[in-house]
Amino acid sequence: MFKSRSEGNVVYKCTVRLLEDLDVLECEFQPHHKGSFLLEYICDTLEITERDYFGLRFVDSAKQRHWLDLAKTIIKQVKDVEPLVLSFRVKFYPADPCRLTGNGKVMLFQQLKRDLRHGRLYCSIGEAAALGALIVQDEVGDYDPEAHTGEYVSSLKIALRQTEPLEKKVLELHQKREPGQDAAGVMDEFVGIARSLETYGIDPHPVKDHRGTQLYLGINFSGISTFAAGRRAQHFRWPEVHKINFEGKMFIIHLAYTDDRREVKKHTVGFKCPSGSACRYVWRCAIEQMLFFTLPNSQQASVMSGGGFFSWGTKFKYSGRTEREILSESLNALRQQKLNNTSPSKRKAQSVPATPSSPQGDLAEIRKSRYSSLPRSTMSEPLGGCNDHHMASSVYCTDNPLPTLETVSEEARKTNGESNDHLSDYYFRDSFDHSSSESGFTSNVIENRLGSHLHHRQNYTSDAISSLAMHSMANNSAMIQQQNATNSAKNVKKFSLIQAFVPSFIFVVVVLAVSAVYILESDSEMFSSMKNWPEMICLRYQYYQPLKEFLAKKFGAIF
Repeated sequence: MFKSRSEGNVVYKCTVRLLEDLDVLECEFQPHHKGSFLLEYICDTLEITERDYFGLRFVDSAKQRHWLDLAKTIIKQVKDVEPLVLSFRVKFYPADPCRLTGNGKVMLFQQLKRDLRHGRLYCSIGEAAALGALIVQDEVGDYDPEAHTGEYVSSLKIALRQTEPLEKKVLELHQKREPGQDAAGVMDEFVGIARSLETYGIDPHPVKDHRGTQLYLGINFSGISTFAAGRRAQHFRWPEVHKINFEGKMFIIHLAYTDDRREVKKHTVGFKCPSGSACRYVWRCAIEQMLFFTLPNSQQASVMSGGGFFSWGTKFKYSGRTEREILSESLNALRQQKLNNTSPSKRKAQSVPATPSSPQGDLAEIRKSRYSSLPRSTMSEPLGGCNDHHMASSVYCTDNPLPTLETVSEEARKTNGESNDHLSDYYFRDSFDHSSSESGFTSNVIENRLGSHLHHRQNYTSDAISSLAMHSMANNSAMIQQQNATNSAKNVKKFSLIQAFVPSFIFVVVVLAVSAVYILESDSEMFSSMKNWPEMICLRYQYYQPLKEFLAKKFGAIF
């Protein structure tokens, strides 16, 4: 990493590798710049409009790959990387590649060719030959017997295991292709074949199952898959995935699905990763893929916590837009373009409000044509819209122009509640003041009457005054007792959170530890199924067994 000082500001330089190995970009950024700044700069340079499908990846000092977080500063993420080299890659492979246009589709085409060369786009020989013929068609053009002689296919890198039979098959298919096909048609045909493969959009992560069998975990728009010997062994669709977390090196998937009897079943699957950092990387990739392809909008993304009780917790907040937001924006742009292309008379008719000369039926048709609903972007479902009477209840219709009545009613209730509070407070204070004035008026009358009849009823007056004094003393003592009771109640209500939390926390930890030791050491069949849980397996082999051996050696050496 190189840095230079210019007018008191530190400027960092980095190298960005593009999808072609020989294409690089030299970029600069400052300490306050976030990852989105660098990605936007590269997409603007390459003239890519669908920048949400792309990302930047780097490798740290421990040879662990990471995706650059767009919401965090760049320098904090790559401070230990030397030299600073980033790779521009496709991060989210769309289910429908036709959604990308212009240079975005070109970058996806280059990414898929790269996946085939590096063995990530695993396929049969026939499929690899069909893809290789399209690559040759894109590189050298139509077959020409005079120009294309000899083994011209061998000079091109097509697949990871490029054998002689594969090259002969590619040569035959290239010679049979019809001439005159443009580059865009070749690109669409290649992307269409790659989209139909099970390994489309898969970045394989090496893992092991509970039996120790070597597997590869792949995550794409449809869900999480496991691959063994080049074939997909398991596939967990996103609607079935209830929760994703990790425990140390164990990547855990919590499933909730409906069986043939329409009963909801829950199941937990765990895979062991090579290291804890690799497990966190797999967990984050799975979380980002799931949220990007399933959430209606990024505002609904909550902070995800991946670590469990026996591992360092990792919190992640999704940043950027989701695929549904991208589709909504593109559809709104198309709708606006259609409105702009209409004639001025039509636009004037659409903007006229409902009047006696403008029937409500025409207005309904205008609203129906203008406020059409947005399609679903869930990959397991076809694209489609919703009717006007479903607009208020559908979560996919984000352009509903009608305001909801609940907000107005809540504000009205809030206003009424505030006015009632003010009125009740006013009446309470008025009655209290009125009682005080009445008490003062009564005492004045008593004093006047005592003064006028003092020489007639001396004994009666003294008795009355003494009774009034005793009554006042009684009232004062009652008020003092009430105040003392209030103070004592306040003292009783004082609560110390720390004094209550610490003993409770210690008690819970002790109970959990004793229960875990009892379950792990017990031979009862009642706990046999519980011992096979991925969490219990992780606890036994990563924490309990090493701790047990350490204590045995320690106390064995002492005694």
